[in-house]
Amino acid sequence: MDADPHEVLKTAIAGLADKTLLLMDDDAPFRNRLARALEMRGFTVAVAEGVHQAMEMIDANPPAFAVMDMRLEDGNGLQAVEALHRKRPEARAIMLTGYGNIATAVAAVKSGAIDYLSKPADADDVVKALLAVEDHAPPPPENPMSADRVRWEHIQRVYALCGQNVSETARRLNMHRRTLQRILAKRAPK
Repeated sequence: MDADPHEVLKTAIAGLADKTLLLMDDDAPFRNRLARALEMRGFTVAVAEGVHQAMEMIDANPPAFAVMDMRLEDGNGLQAVEALHRKRPEARAIMLTGYGNIATAVAAVKSGAIDYLSKPADADDVVKALLAVEDHAPPPPENPMSADRVRWEHIQRVYALCGQNVSETARRLNMHRRTLQRILAKRAPK
C-alpha cells in the first residue's frame, strides 16, 4: 500500500529544524488558501500582501522558506527574494507567477529562487519545490505551457520591453508589423 503523499510531506516538514515560511502574494483568497494548506502540512506561515511588508518581515526575522509572487502592486517579488538571501543565504525561496515565461524564470533563479511555479500552484507542488534536493531533477510538469503559449509569452515580453511600440517590436522579432498586430489582437493561447 502506497503512503499518502500529504503524510509524506508532513513527515518531511516535521523533521526540519526551522519551519518558518513567508508567503507573499497580493491575491488575498489565493494567499489565505495557500497559507492554510501550508500550515496544515507543518510550516509556520507568515503572510505579506506586498513587497514592502515582506521586506519589513525579512529584516525583522528572515524565514527559512519563502513563497513569493512575482508581480505585485507595490513592486517585484525578486526584490524580496534578493533581500531574503542577503539576510539568510541558506533560505529556500520559490517564485509564483501568473505570467510564466522563460525570461522571468531566469530572473527568479538569478535572484536566488530555487524554483519557479506558475499559478495557480498546488500546495503539494509548492512543498515539493521547497524541499527538493538540489541534485535531484524535479518531475516534469503535469500541464506544461504549449509551444503556442511560449511563443505568445515571448512576443508579449518583447512588446513590453519595446514600450508597446508595434513597429519596433516587429523589427526586433523579424516579422511583419501587420502579422504582429494580428497576434497581439488575439487572446493568449492555453
